[in-house]
Amino acid sequence: MSTLAHTGLSTEEVIALQRQYGKNELVPQKKQGFARKALHIAAEPMFLLLLAAAVIYFILGEARDGAVMLIFVAGIIGIDVVQGWKTDRTLNALKDLSAPRVKVIRDGAETDILSAELVPGDLIFIQEGVKIPADGTVLRCSDLRVDESSLTGEAEGVWKVPEGSAGASNGCWRNDYCYAGTLATQGTALLRVERTGAATEYGKIGSHVARAREEKTPLRRQTDRLVKLCAIIAAVFFVLVGFATWFNIAGHPLWERLIESVLSGITLAMAMIPEEFPVILTVFLSMGAWRLAKKKSLVRRLPCVETLGTVSVLCVDKTGTITQNRMTVQELWTPDGDEALLCETMGLACETEAYDPMEQAMLLHCEAKGIEKSHLFGGSLIFEYAFTNELKMMGHVWRHDGEILIAAKGSPERLLSLCHMEEAARKAAGDTVSRMSGEGLRVIAVAIARLGSEAEVPASLTDCSLTFCGFAALADPPREGVAENIALCYAAGVRVVMITGDNGITAASIARRIGMRQTGPIVTGDMLEAMTDEELLERVKDVSIFSRVVPAHKMRIVQALQANGEIVAMTGDGVNDAPALKHADIGIAMGQRGSEVSREAAGLILMDDNFSTIVDTVRDGRRIFDNIRKAVGYVFAIHIPIALSSLLGPLLGISSGALMLLPLHVVLLELVIDPTCSVVLERQPAERDIMRRPPRNPKEPLLTARTLLKSVLQGLTIFGASFGAYVCALRRGENASAARSMGLAILILANLLLVQVNSSDLDSIFSSLRRLAKDRVMWAVNLITLAVLALLLYSPLNGPLNFAALPPAQLLAVAGLSAGAVLWYEIVKWRKRRKKKIILNGERRK
Repeated sequence: MSTLAHTGLSTEEVIALQRQYGKNELVPQKKQGFARKALHIAAEPMFLLLLAAAVIYFILGEARDGAVMLIFVAGIIGIDVVQGWKTDRTLNALKDLSAPRVKVIRDGAETDILSAELVPGDLIFIQEGVKIPADGTVLRCSDLRVDESSLTGEAEGVWKVPEGSAGASNGCWRNDYCYAGTLATQGTALLRVERTGAATEYGKIGSHVARAREEKTPLRRQTDRLVKLCAIIAAVFFVLVGFATWFNIAGHPLWERLIESVLSGITLAMAMIPEEFPVILTVFLSMGAWRLAKKKSLVRRLPCVETLGTVSVLCVDKTGTITQNRMTVQELWTPDGDEALLCETMGLACETEAYDPMEQAMLLHCEAKGIEKSHLFGGSLIFEYAFTNELKMMGHVWRHDGEILIAAKGSPERLLSLCHMEEAARKAAGDTVSRMSGEGLRVIAVAIARLGSEAEVPASLTDCSLTFCGFAALADPPREGVAENIALCYAAGVRVVMITGDNGITAASIARRIGMRQTGPIVTGDMLEAMTDEELLERVKDVSIFSRVVPAHKMRIVQALQANGEIVAMTGDGVNDAPALKHADIGIAMGQRGSEVSREAAGLILMDDNFSTIVDTVRDGRRIFDNIRKAVGYVFAIHIPIALSSLLGPLLGISSGALMLLPLHVVLLELVIDPTCSVVLERQPAERDIMRRPPRNPKEPLLTARTLLKSVLQGLTIFGASFGAYVCALRRGENASAARSMGLAILILANLLLVQVNSSDLDSIFSSLRRLAKDRVMWAVNLITLAVLALLLYSPLNGPLNFAALPPAQLLAVAGLSAGAVLWYEIVKWRKRRKKKIILNGERRK
């Protein structure tokens, strides 16, 4: 194995090592083949009933009907397999988009690859915020500190040293070695990968976590309960219809009576089991997540899609989420007018390779004032005082122009406390901070100290005695459209809370500019630190701005909001934000400026770090749940006429051969229902009022009393039209095939109209038809359904399937009855629109 110092592995070596060691995964992902998926689907109760019906047809000597049943069964299994394959492909694509990546050296060049593609011998770069993807030796490092608590249980970070350095050994753990699953909290390093996947130390103790079964989501549990309840009811009616058929054909031979009774029971059971529910849930959530990804919102955990519609509080960072994170130095203020000293000290306090937007803005301002980087960083950097969330300041010790300088910058509150100033000067500085902050500017204090020798350099910045140079005020304007999106949140019943490390006055100024409601006083990090959990529980009920907070405070804020019954979405980007993101109902990480650790802890990643994307995501989450509820209501409605037709036929004494629905007809209807659910209803746009509703209660059932009542009434009217037409045709002396054709044609046409009527709770069917005209996929589903109906009635297939051609007059009657059975609900929607319009007009007058 080649481990050349700076050229890395060659492509040929990587291929050979991947064959030898496999992917860098704790548990290799096993793909389910086509045959296995088909067998899994065929084992569902619905398909077992279908196969039983086919067997009974063969026993009765109806080989043609049995063969047709098997063909239909194969067709439905094929549709389900294709849907499953498309869903898996979508989920795998989402997984690939959110998979962790790492920078490696291969073939002598730096490149980004998926962490799963790493092999022993790879050279990888590690930096602050990265979750280390494999075990490896430290070849070189700069201030690398690693949190190894996931392995050792020790909360204290471990400082790493290069291979061969003194102090490399630390008991059973090595300080010149990094371990998979640990977090780089500071610094950078180059590692040589030694072990991957299950061979790592983390893999040896953590593979059982990867194998753990995922818990079912609340929606999945609800749909499972619904299907189970329907299955129990179906079993009861199976027995009831079986007995009814047995006694209705009392004069027939015993064997024939048994077979006919079982066949009638199977038909009803098939009609009553809504096996579409699990399909609806999987397809709608996965496709919803894919649509969100196209809108720059990447779902890492599918249950987050369920939770989006319930969010009641949105906790967001100010910088980069509400603002543009494009800082410029707007103003410099000095107590003595020496801007040149302020500029130079400000520049010396910045990192030499600045990545923070604020430091980049400061260095650009220095260049604009004629202070080049070559001059600024021409001296020797002796020591660094690192920035911490607790200190909120940092400093550099330079040997510059023949003297030892300490250049420091940070929050005015903290840095001014280290400066010796007269009371009048301190008051003038305080007034200036208030003025600048009130204008929405971010204020940074700058100070300097001159020392005689390196021996005088204090160990901590807090031990320094500094001279105040002045303030740099930076502007970071709000993002375009953020005010409108804030207003949209309030209209949707979502409270917005700003959590920032900035000054409270600055945060309040930005909040006013974007229309945020300040319902309570500003709470600072110091105030929060002094509060008990009980006090915080009360305070978070009305506070809209938390300022000067550190990441550890975010967890307390989230917990307090949740304890008050709120569903919390929290944004974060730093390493220390990970616990709060994990604990929030929806953790939202920044895709552009967020650390890998925060992205892995979050359920949602914003690829553009934009507040408007969060609002769009909440809207889409509501739309997805709305469409799931519409689909479930539709399935209930359309199953009612199928089930009642299968039930009443035997109870009315209609012979088994003349029943409106035989098992193969139920299968035919399932072929119509499945694509209608999973294709047409999933594509429906959001309702016009979706962001004027309060958040959904997470305990609210999927099938509410109102939805159930609506579905029952729609199902009963469709049943009345279809079964009534069928019975009337029989009484007029029509043969069973012609009567059945009328009943089933009404069911199919009513099904098409029902989708359009139920696609919106408010808009009329004409709006739905206008959308239909623009959507080629929906056009295709509807045209294929109508083509199938035409084939059933007017092709040679009508004989084997027990149908008959309908004359024009009967076809017209079928169309009229179908429309009447469904379009009555348009009156209900018209009344709802009228009532809502009256309410909105009343609100406007207020």
